[in-house]
Amino acid sequence: MKFFLATKNEGKIREFKRIFNSLGIEMLSQKDFESIMPEPDENGKTFTDNALIKAHAGMEFSGLPTVSDDSGLCVDALDGRPGILSARYSGIHGNDKENNKKLLSELKSVPESSRTARYVCAVACVFPDGREFTVSGECEGIIDFHESGSGGFGYDPLFISSIGKFSEISAEEKDKVSHRGIAISKFEEKLKDYL
Repeated sequence: MKFFLATKNEGKIREFKRIFNSLGIEMLSQKDFESIMPEPDENGKTFTDNALIKAHAGMEFSGLPTVSDDSGLCVDALDGRPGILSARYSGIHGNDKENNKKLLSELKSVPESSRTARYVCAVACVFPDGREFTVSGECEGIIDFHESGSGGFGYDPLFISSIGKFSEISAEEKDKVSHRGIAISKFEEKLKDYL
């Protein structure tokens, strides 16, 4: 079975393909199409809103069942910021270095005990026949005082989960505890009801 993944984020594409391949689902991305999918206006108020916006746009573009996610980092000391603006927190969409730099700057006077945060992921699936569903996952952690590690993407060089920093653990370890891994586990269960 083929699904379209409505994202251009290479890190997300790698994670989704790795997980969905284990489910026996072929996940196509933008690279598998000759034309370019128009960028939808992510004007939702929640991660779930934005995941659905992107999934509907991807389904209209590809004609295939489409999966999209919206995810980000919510820091307690910053009243939940960067939240749904995580990818463009610094003002430049997808610039991980600048986003991390801004986050560290905003947390420079915050002690370790108050640097609690969570990664949140909402996954939406939209079918050509109009059916749709969403699931979500969260992973609790703290924000480190400096970046380290070479794995992962986004805020992973700063995010320390219960099993270690996301940029320093294996992809398989990360999948077991990450917000996206948890959401996709729920997705797998729900997908069975739709197929």
